[in-house]
Amino acid sequence: MIISRTPFRVSFFGGGTDYPAWYRAHGGAVLATTIDKYCYLTCRYLPPFFEHRLRIVYSQIENCQTIDEISHPAVRETLRYLKIDRGIEIHHDGDLPARSGMGSSSAFTVGLLHALYALLGKMPSKQQLAQESIYIEQESLKETVGSQDQVLAAYGGLNHVTFLPNGEISVRPITLNQERIQELNSNLMLFYTGIKRTASDVAGSYVNDIEAKRRQLRIMKDLVEESISILNSGQDLKGFGELLHEAWQAKRSLSKTVSNSSVDELYEQARSAGAIGGKLTGAGGGGFLLLFVPPEKQLKVRENLNKLIHVPFKFEFSGSQIIFYEPQEDYSALEELRAQQSVEAFKELTLVQS
Repeated sequence: MIISRTPFRVSFFGGGTDYPAWYRAHGGAVLATTIDKYCYLTCRYLPPFFEHRLRIVYSQIENCQTIDEISHPAVRETLRYLKIDRGIEIHHDGDLPARSGMGSSSAFTVGLLHALYALLGKMPSKQQLAQESIYIEQESLKETVGSQDQVLAAYGGLNHVTFLPNGEISVRPITLNQERIQELNSNLMLFYTGIKRTASDVAGSYVNDIEAKRRQLRIMKDLVEESISILNSGQDLKGFGELLHEAWQAKRSLSKTVSNSSVDELYEQARSAGAIGGKLTGAGGGGFLLLFVPPEKQLKVRENLNKLIHVPFKFEFSGSQIIFYEPQEDYSALEELRAQQSVEAFKELTLVQS
């Protein structure tokens, strides 16, 4: 039995420049952090005593005989990628809802890949988890997704991630003292808008014509360096919040689907109550609203956004981890007999083992 725990993330600056269609030509960079909200995946080899051979439990329950029958695309393609031909049971639990802009899809892929590798008795590096998850999402699934979410889910922490035109990805942790990290964390608020959307749909509205968005994406990339300078300088963090507002204005101009009238109204309500800046996390369109709010203004912001769920959070620095590992009885002989449909031998062996 294996349980993996993989963090969700909030991205501050540079989102959009992490799409291969952009960084393969111009390079890209993001500043983002993982938080103490997680995707949990439980995996085990399924004993061959059930009518089904594969069982996948998430918002739905799938009982299947073959990988091809699995509806969940990430599960299906990850099992194919690892060439797993044993009976498997997979359970998913998440601290935050799917399709909410917190990197949940990539956290799922990274966590599943990590858990299945552990089930196979292997220990992948963080770099391997990130690279292979990117491959599964972008190449196997053909999703219109960037490359930051997989990296952050695998590595964890507050990072400056650089995407080079040759495809290489550099992960540089932002080294701040504990007081500075706490100061940044204490100025951030997260609210759930209740609006669900599919990130690839929103991203597709501007990625397919990404060269036409050159001005906005260059601004968003430049803001990464500016924001890091503010963090490292020790100056008032108000400037960080102001940059968030500037970045959100640039991002909103990428596509009409990035924001909408409901989100714009919520954002203005927050600003009128004292928020300095903010953004929708992820590709946009809905999900979570991240705000930079001085602590003395946060009560007023909560009152103005009282119809939304406020989600307190802290930064986390571990990335994807295997939090439970227990070796399992080897049922491979039983599986082989079942596959051969040797019913009598199967019954005989099960009686002997019992």
